[in-house]
Amino acid sequence: MNNQDYFQLLQDGLGDAMAIAKEARSRGRDPTTDVEIPLAVDLAERVEKLIGIPGIAERIRHHEAEGLSREEAALAIGIDFAEGRLGVGASKIESVENAIRTSVALLTEGVVAAPIEGIARVDLGKNDDGTEYLKVYYAGPIRSAGGTAQALSVLVADYVRRSVGIAPWKPRPEEVERYVEEIGLYKRVAGLQYSPSDDEIRTIVRNCPICIDGEPTEEEEVSGYRDLDRIETNRVRGGIALVSAEGIALKRPKLKKHVSKLGISGWEWLDSLASGKKDGGDSTPKFLRDLIAGRPVFSHPSRPGGFRLRYGRARNTGLAAAGINPASMLLLGEFMAAGTQIKVEQPGKAAAVAPVSSIEGPTVRLLNGDVVRFDSDQDILEWMPISCKDPKTIQIALKAHVSRILDLGEILISYGEFLENNRPLAPASYAFEWWAAELLKAGGDPTGCESMDGEEAIILSRKYGVPLHPAHTHLWHDLSIADYELLREVAASRGILESGRLILPLEAKESLETLLVLHKVRDGRIIIEDPLPFLLCLIDPTRLAPSWGRAGWGRSGRGLDPGQGQPIHWHCGPGPGAHPHRSPHGPAREV
Repeated sequence: MNNQDYFQLLQDGLGDAMAIAKEARSRGRDPTTDVEIPLAVDLAERVEKLIGIPGIAERIRHHEAEGLSREEAALAIGIDFAEGRLGVGASKIESVENAIRTSVALLTEGVVAAPIEGIARVDLGKNDDGTEYLKVYYAGPIRSAGGTAQALSVLVADYVRRSVGIAPWKPRPEEVERYVEEIGLYKRVAGLQYSPSDDEIRTIVRNCPICIDGEPTEEEEVSGYRDLDRIETNRVRGGIALVSAEGIALKRPKLKKHVSKLGISGWEWLDSLASGKKDGGDSTPKFLRDLIAGRPVFSHPSRPGGFRLRYGRARNTGLAAAGINPASMLLLGEFMAAGTQIKVEQPGKAAAVAPVSSIEGPTVRLLNGDVVRFDSDQDILEWMPISCKDPKTIQIALKAHVSRILDLGEILISYGEFLENNRPLAPASYAFEWWAAELLKAGGDPTGCESMDGEEAIILSRKYGVPLHPAHTHLWHDLSIADYELLREVAASRGILESGRLILPLEAKESLETLLVLHKVRDGRIIIEDPLPFLLCLIDPTRLAPSWGRAGWGRSGRGLDPGQGQPIHWHCGPGPGAHPHRSPHGPAREV
């Protein structure tokens, strides 16, 4: 059976079922004699039948044909109502209400109750100067619309308000403080995904041109600012808390993007409103403010050792997804499984975990002092004792042999997630595809270069003037200048090259772990295999101690004379922390 026959079979079956339902209803034994469920062939028709206004489907298809995104089409529908192309003959209030309901229905794809039950009604109020303002009454089911639809519904209401000549809302000081108390009380009794600060709530209420009102949804009542003239109840209104906190406050970047694109004035205050996650700069404690007791914290915001951002998409990562190396998942006690939702610092509020084996895994220090990296779950299993087969014994063996997790590995996030959430692109790890693009641009061929030894990396770097291969790039930006100089002095004065291996005293161990340089510890000494790229980024070879000689600088000696003075360019390696804000590379440096 081909696709066309399959869908025709579904359509025929639906027709038969509807015919039976109509026959049953026609006997008059139900509250109505009609089947209430309307049939729709696409999203546009579904929204039209949900709202019940003719012409909506045609306008939605028109906007989609123009290439508008779902959010842009929802705002354009509001313009259609404001300019009279839809809802002909409606009053001011009806136009605004129809625009809000239709926009929310479009954003939620017409499959939740929010457009009908989440918006209770729309009304007018009186400002102290005698002008009229718009009040939108939100109810509890608006939660199902999601933060984006909640925030955009207010923007649509403002856009239509301007077109029909309604003044902006001018709140009184006591009303502002009522919102502060009420949203805090709602958080305690019902919970919020994001809790804005009191000052953020004041900024929203004082500046929002629409009065975000609501029906009472909780039994609890406010203790202060009661019996206010323009607020009809003392009970907690869940709708105002959801739209203000999870809508406008949490979705501020996305709301700001649409405000800027449409050139809507009066929303400049969004720039002064702090967001739930940072747009750039220093980390914020808000990221951990709503931590639920008992949930594991894998990394603090932008902390070295946390997940390192890598841009890209795997075949099994979809929207709002994060790719994690299976070795990292195993090492973290399998708290993260495929499909687990995790809270992330950027770009969105959460992500669904998908295992991706092609990104870098975690780096750990074993109890014997060795620093190793596991790039797959098989690496861990092969390293385990033979008796460790089930998850419980594997976790026991990990705890018995791993002293510390130095780095959690990479986290794979699509560029599109930053675009969708209107977040500035964060600095990312210096990955193979980045290096391959630079090598290709310089005239080289990256085919088959996914891994290479240090000699090959140095030769390619010198030949084409590109950075070292990512496999030989270390986290130099996490090492302080003082520690860098100390490590250089220890390596130059006390280091020994022996059969292509670098031997260092234990004094260098802390700095090597910061850099994520893999090494072994034997007989109180540190042994680094394939150390040439590390050495050439650390030490000027012409100033080494005489005991170093030249014999150990390479197995093949292909152009690796330490005294030839050729430049080695390096990029600081992937910055640890879940990574939004750590520099991925440093300036080119000559050694």
